[in-house]
Amino acid sequence: MPWRPSRPGERPTLGPLILDWIIEYLAAPDRAEFEPFVPTLEQAQFILRWFEIDPHTGRRKHRRGVISRPRGWGKSPFLAALAIAEALAPVVPDGWDADGQPVGKPWSQIRTPFVQVAAVSEAQTKNSWAPLLEMLDSDALIDAYPRLEPLDTFVNLPRGRIEPVTSSARSVKGNKAVFAILDQTEEWVPSNGGVRLAEVMRINAAKLGGATIESPNAFTPGEESVAEQSAEFYKNILEGKAKDGGLLYDHREAPPETDLDDRESLMAGLRLAYGDSADHPDGCVLHEPPCQPGWSPLDRIVADIWDLGTDPQTARADFLNQITHASDAWLSQPEWASCASPGEAVADGERITLGFDGSRHRNRGVTDATALIGCRVSDGFVFEIAVWEQPDGLAGKDWWVPVMEVNAAVRKAFSRYKVVGFYADPAADWRSFVAEWEYTYGRRLRVRASQQHPIEWWMNRTQLVVRALEQFHAAVVNGELTHDGSYALTRHVLNARRRVSRSGLQIAKEHPDSRRKIDAAVAATLAWQARLDAVAKGVGRRGRGRAVVLS
Repeated sequence: MPWRPSRPGERPTLGPLILDWIIEYLAAPDRAEFEPFVPTLEQAQFILRWFEIDPHTGRRKHRRGVISRPRGWGKSPFLAALAIAEALAPVVPDGWDADGQPVGKPWSQIRTPFVQVAAVSEAQTKNSWAPLLEMLDSDALIDAYPRLEPLDTFVNLPRGRIEPVTSSARSVKGNKAVFAILDQTEEWVPSNGGVRLAEVMRINAAKLGGATIESPNAFTPGEESVAEQSAEFYKNILEGKAKDGGLLYDHREAPPETDLDDRESLMAGLRLAYGDSADHPDGCVLHEPPCQPGWSPLDRIVADIWDLGTDPQTARADFLNQITHASDAWLSQPEWASCASPGEAVADGERITLGFDGSRHRNRGVTDATALIGCRVSDGFVFEIAVWEQPDGLAGKDWWVPVMEVNAAVRKAFSRYKVVGFYADPAADWRSFVAEWEYTYGRRLRVRASQQHPIEWWMNRTQLVVRALEQFHAAVVNGELTHDGSYALTRHVLNARRRVSRSGLQIAKEHPDSRRKIDAAVAATLAWQARLDAVAKGVGRRGRGRAVVLS
């Protein structure tokens, strides 16, 4: 019998069955005596969504999940409960009952279930592994599954096992798990193998029709973490750019205006971030009527935030779950995000300026990126034309920037738009190419870097660089600039770090060999500077304007 809703707006889900199973069989961790594990209303709502079924295919809707909450919210025991349920409970859709409601069966009726709890360090896996072992200490569970054997380093199931994973991506290739927890993915970055590990575990789950859930705290933009990539994927889903929407993304943070120095504002932000787990005497702020007070000690958290040894940015990420920025960031994520206009489009034939920065090859470390960024003259809309970056792994070995593609992108920009200014940092690798661009396109430009070199704009001219960076920064902070929100441009802008010189503030990578590149930020600054020079001379106003030469 096909599924039919019991109430208007209802969607089919195995969630109620799994909730009943969890409450019946699992023990609450960290208790002196046995108590059943009862998810909060907030957690129950996630479970209902996580086990949703596509009524057209009869399969589970979500293959990936993200549950992002502040430290102390209760992610570890909650995900431990989900891991046990995925290993033993009837989580696989198995048609509909006589009333048209979904029913399920355990993985063990299909294949030997393997469930993994993964992190990039052994200490991280203990976050979910320790409560998982405690939750298995239930007479009801042992009676129902007599061959269940919890051990310190793994759990033997009647068929299959649950195991922690801290090894490299290479070593988990053959261990295909039907479900995996990816813990603290804000710390899974390319340098520690976390990005590759996540990729391999998702591929393993995909081969079996399984799923993975991430449990990050707020990530730092620009670190290229797994948590940041998942947030970008969700953004693409919302914008209709992703071809697949199988991600359940649940991130909640305190409002951006939360004032760390004002107790009332801070407490309101904490109550929202912690939801059902907050121990505020008035209960939670998520539901009406409010849920009973939880376990997260908000007064103590306020004291920790106000401790002089606590960095404000760390406090915002850990306790308010706010996605912010590094302490020495040139621009913050909220500042950059406030200027985003992702639906904006630049029409063919519009007046624009271009900025270029790049590198061709590096014998050691990761080659700097090469970026071509545009800026619409009429309103200062900055947009990514192309960014070339060295791939990870073997694909990036002995990689060189594809100069033919770069030349083609420049040629296409001049063909598609009316380019009135083009500033490029030539550097050693690109001087001959910039000279060729000047010969080919120089006469078309309405603003010029100099009389002899209309495009060549050296980033080692300290005073001009400082001024250009100041103007770009001010345009973002004051809302005079908008941008397309593209992933590479955003990442490079947020990667940029403040560096104070005798001449003023400049930007740089976090360290010279960092793989977190900033070239698109430099190119955007050059495009913006060319646009300012064009506007100053009236270029684009009723078709009038004359060339200006920078001294």
